[in-house]
Amino acid sequence: MAARMRFGIFMAPFHPAGENPTLLLEDDLELIEHLDRYGFDEAWIGEHHSAGTEIIASPEIFVAAAAQRTRHIRLGTGVVSAAYHNPLWVAERAVQLDHMTRGRFMLGLGPGSLPSDAAMIGLDMPQTRELLEDAVDIIVRLMRSDEPVNVDNGRWVLRDARLHLRPYTSPHPEIAVAAVASPAGPRLAGRYGLGLLSVGATLAAGFDALALHWEVMEERAAHYGATVDRDAWRLVGLMHIAESREQAYRDVAHGIESWFDYFQRTAAFPQMDVGQGTSVREFIDFINESGVGTVGTPDDAAEQIDRLVKQSGGGFGAYLQLAHDWAEPAAKRRSFELFARHVAPRFQGQQAPTLGARERARAVRDILAASNTAAVEAVTAKYQAELAAKER
Repeated sequence: MAARMRFGIFMAPFHPAGENPTLLLEDDLELIEHLDRYGFDEAWIGEHHSAGTEIIASPEIFVAAAAQRTRHIRLGTGVVSAAYHNPLWVAERAVQLDHMTRGRFMLGLGPGSLPSDAAMIGLDMPQTRELLEDAVDIIVRLMRSDEPVNVDNGRWVLRDARLHLRPYTSPHPEIAVAAVASPAGPRLAGRYGLGLLSVGATLAAGFDALALHWEVMEERAAHYGATVDRDAWRLVGLMHIAESREQAYRDVAHGIESWFDYFQRTAAFPQMDVGQGTSVREFIDFINESGVGTVGTPDDAAEQIDRLVKQSGGGFGAYLQLAHDWAEPAAKRRSFELFARHVAPRFQGQQAPTLGARERARAVRDILAASNTAAVEAVTAKYQAELAAKER
């Protein structure tokens, strides 16, 4: 288990179809700024091209803009749909962002989650997974070696391909592979010693498979002579918190129905099983009772993370909240603020020291207060004696 767990977001993003996309993209950038101010560690930005809700087409462009507005938070692609792009250009853009961010960039790779995206460029979902394997292999070879890469897989042709620039980060920016419930992502990440983004970590199938995911990572790493690190394992889950459960429930009534409708009726992404609820309260109960996430208080959020730590069989490096518009912007920002103030310190070694200092001070308060009073009385008596001597 990492001594200091990292926290951040995984931003698809999810916005109700029909709203002004210019304003929504600005809201997304402002949220990243807000997270940077409150000490969040990471933000991963998605790529989608259809279905009306996940409106960022180029996570690299978004990351470049966000990097100019922030100082500390690391920024990643969550994820580049590797099957849609020539891997040479993916690697080239990653290296450029590595330089432009002075090492704050992370490259997340996946097959692409929306079949409606892939269909527009003549791909079906089995093909996207095959191409992801090829893409990861090519990108890793380009990043880790100066040797030319030659490939012809029927989709891409590379002839004596090399990176134009070497990465800013040594040996290269962090690379992570997305996973939902199957062993495909862990298998690929383990083979090359990469990070793992468990996007479906808190779904029923994903939750049950958490420990299995890591077993697959370690088995593949051992087979290929690679090394994997739990600190590079990130779990993605759902949360909204407020000062009370009742307030949190009122907050999410703003937009949770639209989010559930997207996965129940629009996105052809059955891995994201959100149940069959039809009312706000049914949606809240599904989140809280299924293990998908937490709608509640900071204490509820901490308990959810504790459950994930136990289920993972040894811990993980980062917990990422799946960004959404369940609440109005002010309430959404407040949820992240409460998390930063009251949840993150419990898992980053910052809560126990101040609580311990308070308890130690309380334990001896009466003794120290008496000593302090005695000191004041002694000085007062000394001064009065000096005055008396002066008058004689």
